[in-house]
Amino acid sequence: MLKEVIDFAKKPIYKEEKNTSSEYKFRTLVKLVAIALVISIGLSIVIGIVQLVFNIDVGKHAMDDFLEDYSPIYLLLGAAVAAPVIEELLFRGPMIWFKNNKFFPYVFYILTLGFGFMHISNYEISTEVILLSPLLVAPQLSVGVLLGFIRVKFGLIWSMALHALYNLVLVGPIFLLKILDIPLE
Repeated sequence: MLKEVIDFAKKPIYKEEKNTSSEYKFRTLVKLVAIALVISIGLSIVIGIVQLVFNIDVGKHAMDDFLEDYSPIYLLLGAAVAAPVIEELLFRGPMIWFKNNKFFPYVFYILTLGFGFMHISNYEISTEVILLSPLLVAPQLSVGVLLGFIRVKFGLIWSMALHALYNLVLVGPIFLLKILDIPLE
């Protein structure tokens, strides 16, 4: 599966999957969620090490403010419902317009970069954040490739599902801790 994604990332082609079995699609979805989580966690560790080694402060993350200002249910609905629907419509939806177009690879890369770099807004903008932005948004860039891959193979609903499950796995534990009133620190 990972090799197929890498090959797609190297040369994106809009080619829908011929296997229309729901079971096959669901298994692929679960595999892609696992790949996304492993890559994102690995990149997050690298980001943390770089920040620690070079004593870099990227400021407060938007998630901290969100947790302070909103109830846990808003966190869950925002991360697992609203963000996946809105972001997939914006960043994967337009791909259909270029499916039979020689410019599809460029559109894919532009939309994926736009998706990734949009997430720099999760940080307080500073010189350090701007300089480190490719590294700071690397998890979102890698997930953007996976979202584009499943969108092309199975359709927009499947990229929304992948995005929702990925976000749910990441914010689910925070949601539970907040609901159970267990401090995060």
